[in-house]
Amino acid sequence: MNGWTLAAAVGLAGGLGTALWGVTTGPLRRRVVAQNLSTALACPSLLLLSQAYNRPSYVDLGLVLALLGPVGTLVFARLLAEELAEDPPRAWGPTLTVAGLGAAAVIALCVATGPGRAMVKLLVIGALLISGNIIASRALAGGFRGVRGG
Repeated sequence: MNGWTLAAAVGLAGGLGTALWGVTTGPLRRRVVAQNLSTALACPSLLLLSQAYNRPSYVDLGLVLALLGPVGTLVFARLLAEELAEDPPRAWGPTLTVAGLGAAAVIALCVATGPGRAMVKLLVIGALLISGNIIASRALAGGFRGVRGG
């Protein structure tokens, strides 16, 4: 076990265990936030495992998850808009914490990878992951001002 594997294991065990508990219990607002955070935690873990096992295909899985995770949360926000309007989620602390952890993982992997196409791919994944989850969290919290229906 190397440092990359340990970091991925800590992220998966601690973060996804907490997110799984949040998805399965509690009010609707906690469940949708936990679903959003679970994808934000799984993506950096896949990137770390890619470096640990020297498997570039895991980076592609991380890219797909960074794209589809926030989209799934936006679908939930749209479908559950009426229920969430009564008691909107307020989870900026966990969202920004997970975004910071994702950014730290991407920066560490960029340093380990060095300049090249792989680094550009990691930076794109990091930008998609962070911006997508912040947008999805904002949509869960009640939408954007000035946008009709949101």
